[in-house]
Amino acid sequence: MTVDIRVYAELNDFLRPDERHTVLRRPCRPHQTVKDIIEAIGIPHTEVDLVLVNGQPVDFGLHPRTGDRITVYPVFETFDIGQVTKVRPHPLREPRFVADVNLGGLAKLMRLLGFDVLCPWDAEDAELAEISAAEQRIMLTRDRGLLKRRAVTRGVYLWSDQPIDQAVELIARLDLGARLAPFTRCLRCGDAVDEVAKAEVEAQLEPLTRRHYDTFRRCRGCGRIYWPGSHQARLDATVQEIRAGLRQS
Repeated sequence: MTVDIRVYAELNDFLRPDERHTVLRRPCRPHQTVKDIIEAIGIPHTEVDLVLVNGQPVDFGLHPRTGDRITVYPVFETFDIGQVTKVRPHPLREPRFVADVNLGGLAKLMRLLGFDVLCPWDAEDAELAEISAAEQRIMLTRDRGLLKRRAVTRGVYLWSDQPIDQAVELIARLDLGARLAPFTRCLRCGDAVDEVAKAEVEAQLEPLTRRHYDTFRRCRGCGRIYWPGSHQARLDATVQEIRAGLRQS
């Protein structure tokens, strides 16, 4: 049996150049689901927000029949598809993330911008998938195989290979620009930071820091202390560079 499949917008980037923006006829076995067919042509299911079979919305578990027409759409950012989306039980845009080790630079930048991002340095793919599923965190990776794991229902494949470009790409794709809250999370562990009185942390400060600074924040998780030192100008410039990239995207 065969089915016809057509994918739209940026999902075409996952296909070979000669397969893009056209109808593909693919063999299909009775045991294969819509999800199996979509991933067989190279598209991680986490990139998909809507699937139609013969014009009707379906979930990933449907077993298509010969001659069915499958159309596949990416995450909708400018058009509310409401209850039509049936391929996943929860919205994609909950801004909590888990990044694989190869995206450590992106993880730090997203924390700098105020997002909740885990990046366990020693986690294997299976553990990352479990974290994503258990904590409903969006998986961030450049590994398509990781996004195809059954446990992963939310994920973003990053096309850019530089951390700042990746941050701009991610924020623009998920329409998170209004959620930026720089300097509200710990760059080390990603937990929230709170303002703290100097007296509470004074004993932990180096002499020059104690003498020249009076404003401090402390991480709720690892206890790391932050102050607007010489590094602040560099961090401010990084935030501004990302904002400028978003305005151009």
